[in-house]
Amino acid sequence: MKFTSDVDIDFADRSEILKIINHIPASIRNSDKNSSHNTGIYPHQIPIDPFSQRSSLDYQEAESRGYIKLDFLNVHIYSQVRSPDHLTELLNMEPPWARLQEKQFCEQLIHIGNHYDTLMRMPEPVDSIPRLAMFLAVIRPGKRDLIGQSWAQVGKTVWKSSQDGYTFKKSHSIAYAHLVVVHMNLLARPVF
Repeated sequence: MKFTSDVDIDFADRSEILKIINHIPASIRNSDKNSSHNTGIYPHQIPIDPFSQRSSLDYQEAESRGYIKLDFLNVHIYSQVRSPDHLTELLNMEPPWARLQEKQFCEQLIHIGNHYDTLMRMPEPVDSIPRLAMFLAVIRPGKRDLIGQSWAQVGKTVWKSSQDGYTFKKSHSIAYAHLVVVHMNLLARPVF
């Protein structure tokens, strides 16, 4: 049985966690040269390049050998979240969905920023987490053919894998949609 994983963990500042856990930075092969992976780390032993002090294996090769890479991502939005309770409060608030019709508001939003025109091409509003998750999926290259279709039509195929380009898994889209909601609520209600 082959085990594969794709674990992304968001931090306001990933450098803070990297100071306190033992880890080996991941590598990525570019033009027959191993370079530093932007976000990947291994919290366990893996072969190390003695010169770079990062994995001597490209992250894809490492995965095929059973090593588990974690991606620690910097997400600046979290620097505005004061506590776990504050995050829960932001997640539980109904976001200002109607403001997605405002170009200036959309341009500020994480993951939506430069996709306002595409958002306006959707025939029905984005007014829920599931619709926002589907929108985040259709702006990826492998699902762009769904732009302009109803949410019912999009929902029929958006989560099916495609060979036509990069796509989002449903779990990633739902998680990213929640992050967008947090950001919407921070922008709409900056002082609590």
